[in-house]
Amino acid sequence: MEPIEKILAWAREGKALSPPAWEQLPTIPLYVDQVLLYLRDSLRFFERDEEDLLLTNSMINNYVKSGVLPHPEKKKYSREHLAALTAICMLKQVLAIQDIKSLLEGPMGPELYEDFLSAHTSAVREACQGLEASCESGEDLKRTALRLAAEANAKRAAAERILKELGEAE
Repeated sequence: MEPIEKILAWAREGKALSPPAWEQLPTIPLYVDQVLLYLRDSLRFFERDEEDLLLTNSMINNYVKSGVLPHPEKKKYSREHLAALTAICMLKQVLAIQDIKSLLEGPMGPELYEDFLSAHTSAVREACQGLEASCESGEDLKRTALRLAAEANAKRAAAERILKELGEAE
C-alpha cells in the first residue's frame, strides 16, 4: 500500500472515530493492567506506531503522584479514572502536566468528560476531513503536515496563554 493510501485510510478512520462516551466506559473498577489494555485499545488510533505507547503503568503512577489523577481505590480504577486518563493521554501531547492538572481540577464526572470528548472528537474529525481533502486533491503532503503542525502549535500556545492568565488571576 502506498503512503498516500495509508494516510487516506487513517484519515477516513479518524472521521468516524470517537473515544468511548461516558456511558460506554466500564462501570466495574479495573486493575491497572486492565486499564492499560482498555485504553490502549481505545486510543490506538493516536499512537504513531506499535512502540509509541500513550500510556504505561509508570505514567499512571506518575499521574497519581503528581495529583493529576486521583488515587485508585484498593488498587482499582473507576470510570472516573478511565475518563480522566483518556483526557490526559490526549492532552499531554500538547500541554504540560501542570496545565492538564489545572484543566481537570476536581472530580472527572460525565459533564467534564463529555465537554472534553465533544471538543476532541470535533477537532479530530475536522483534521481528518482536511487531510482527506488534501490527499484527494493531490496537495503536497509535506506541506499539509507543515500546515497542520503550525496550526497545532498556534492552538497550543493559545491554550497555554489562557491557562497562564487564569492561573495568575487566581
